[in-house]
Amino acid sequence: MNITLHDAVSVSLSDYSILFLRITFVAAIVVISMITGKILYIYLMRRLQDKMDRKQLSMLLKLMRYSFIFLVTVFFILPFMGVELSSLLVAGGVLGIILGIAGQSIVANLISGIFLTLERPIKIGDQVNIDNNAGVVEDITFVSTIIRTFDGLYVRVPNDKVFLNNITNFAANVARRFEYSIRITYESDADEAIGIIKGIIDDDPIAFKNPTPTVFVDKLEDNGVNIFVRIWAPSTEWYSVKTRLLWIIKKSLEENGIRIALPQRTLWFANRIPANEIESSENDCSIFSHY
Repeated sequence: MNITLHDAVSVSLSDYSILFLRITFVAAIVVISMITGKILYIYLMRRLQDKMDRKQLSMLLKLMRYSFIFLVTVFFILPFMGVELSSLLVAGGVLGIILGIAGQSIVANLISGIFLTLERPIKIGDQVNIDNNAGVVEDITFVSTIIRTFDGLYVRVPNDKVFLNNITNFAANVARRFEYSIRITYESDADEAIGIIKGIIDDDPIAFKNPTPTVFVDKLEDNGVNIFVRIWAPSTEWYSVKTRLLWIIKKSLEENGIRIALPQRTLWFANRIPANEIESSENDCSIFSHY
C-alpha cells in the first residue's frame, strides 16, 4: 500500500493531538485533585482546630491531602494511560498483607492515635490515670502518649492501650471533691465541731461554696463520733486545699476544747473483786517484785 506524504502528516498530527489530549487530561486531573485537596484541608482545619493540637492536626491533614491526590492519580490517570489497575491491586494487596503482619502494632497505635486526637479524652497538661499510670500528660503523638508520673518518672504508653483502657481524667471537670472523716470523743460537742468546720470552709478563699460543702455526723463508732466532710475545690488546686484545710480543722478543734478520738477499750467485769482480795493480790505483787 502506498502512503502519501499527506497521509503521513495526518497520522503524525493525529498522534500529537492524542498526546496533547492525554497531557491536558492528566494536568487537569492533577490540578483538580490538588484544588480539591486544598479545599478539604482548609475546611477540616477550620472545623477541627479547636479540638486538636494545631501541629498534629496540620500533619494529619497533610497526610490525608497527599493520600487523596495519590489515590486520584492512581484511579483516574493510570487507566487513561493504559495501565491495568488489576495488577496494581493484586500487588498492593500482597504488599498490604505483608506490611499489616509486620507492623500490626504500629498500625494499631497509629489508628488509635488518630481517634484519640479526634475524640480528645485527654490533652497535654491533664492529670490522668491510664493503665495504672497516674500523672500529668506531657505529650500526645500519633503512636504513643507520654505521662510524667507524680513521682517524676516518664512513662510511654502506646496509643492502642490508651484507647482501649479506661481513662480517668482528674482535670476534665473544673471542680473536684475531696472528703474527710474526723472522729471526735463522745464528751466533745458534735454540733460545735460541725459549726467550726463549716466556718473554716466558708472562710477559705479557694474552696467552692457552690457546690455546697456538707458536714454531718456519719457514724457513732466505738471510739467516738464520726464527722464526715465533703468539700469541692478547683481541679488544679484541690490537693493543696485538701492538705491545708485538714490541718486547720485539726488545730481549730483542739483550740476549742474538742478532742480527736483515739482508739480505746473499756473493760467491764461481771463481778466486783472484794477489797480483801485486791489487798492480798497487791501484797503478792510486792513479794514477787521483792524477789
